Amino acid sequence: MTAAASTTDHLVHGMGLALEAPVWPAITSHEATEVLARYPGAAPIEALRWHSPRPFSAATLIETTGDTLLLKRHDRRVRTVAGLAEEHAFIAHLSGAGMPVPEVMLIRDGASAVALGDWTYELHRRAAGDDLYRDRQSWTPFRSAQHAHAAGVALARLHGASRGFDAPARIVQPLVASFHILSATDPIAAMEAYVEARPALATFLAGRRWRSRWSALFAAFGEGLAPLVAGRRPLWTHNDWHPSNLLWTAQGTVETVFDFGLADRTCAAYDLAIAIERTAFAWLELGTGQDDAIADPTAALSLIAGYETITPLGDEGREAILRLLPLVHIEFALSEIDYFAGIVGDPAAASLAWDGYLFGHAEWFLSAAGRDFLAALRNGGRTR
Repeated sequence: MTAAASTTDHLVHGMGLALEAPVWPAITSHEATEVLARYPGAAPIEALRWHSPRPFSAATLIETTGDTLLLKRHDRRVRTVAGLAEEHAFIAHLSGAGMPVPEVMLIRDGASAVALGDWTYELHRRAAGDDLYRDRQSWTPFRSAQHAHAAGVALARLHGASRGFDAPARIVQPLVASFHILSATDPIAAMEAYVEARPALATFLAGRRWRSRWSALFAAFGEGLAPLVAGRRPLWTHNDWHPSNLLWTAQGTVETVFDFGLADRTCAAYDLAIAIERTAFAWLELGTGQDDAIADPTAALSLIAGYETITPLGDEGREAILRLLPLVHIEFALSEIDYFAGIVGDPAAASLAWDGYLFGHAEWFLSAAGRDFLAALRNGGRTR
């Protein structure tokens, strides 16, 4: 086996702009060898070439004598074999419908994941395309309006390929962008049910007076949202559409879509709102004195324009996206808090996800800059 990428100086993305020591240790060569022995389609390992900086799991690119593979490892409290099977079934459906996604490799009994000790593993063949954004954090803008437009085209194609996949919503587990609260006719009761199903989240919120703050957000943005959303076709969606989950061609189009860890049964408008929330805002600069300059309506409009080259949205579809956008990060932020407060035991990160991400993102839209951004999207780029 040749020289491998170092694991001793491996850093990952944190909750802010700085790199941090990983919660989950980097995958070792010995560990990778043990896991790949379960996969009859995997050739002998030559080297581990790269360790992912993404923080919620560990992943490495493995060069073998026959192929390059991506091995990803999860704490079993985050993803079980059954939890991974949900997203792998979605990937298989998309592949069958012609969507370019990575090939998920199967072990000898036909399962798509491996449980070993405290860990759950999944193995993918390296997909086609350049990983142009692989070292960039979430909420990193596109490099160009062309990339934003191309990402919109690819998202519309994914939504078309998703049709016919009728699996139910995912089982309760951390780090999933579900759609239980924003689609509810009583969002306060829906949030209470969401919290009750997650004991660590319930403990974190026990001393906080969250209902009045939550009610104020829904008074500002949520009136009439449930019936508007009810008119949207249910659809399994990606829910983490940012540039580093896309592989690119030299011409600036999307070659492959990957990382379906947040995928769930939502609707196309919800997924589009998440895509805008992930790519049109420099959220990591919120609170640094640049709050009025964090948004890029051109990127959002380019994404929507690309989407509409494949699937026109209509007035009601556009309005659903705009109405969802200020609140769309809420359920994943709650899931992050559950992860940080329960599995990781990091109260500071849980508090940042609560105050900075959940409420910070939503309440920004109440500012003059936030209202101008929504007006720009509603008026095709004009704020007035």
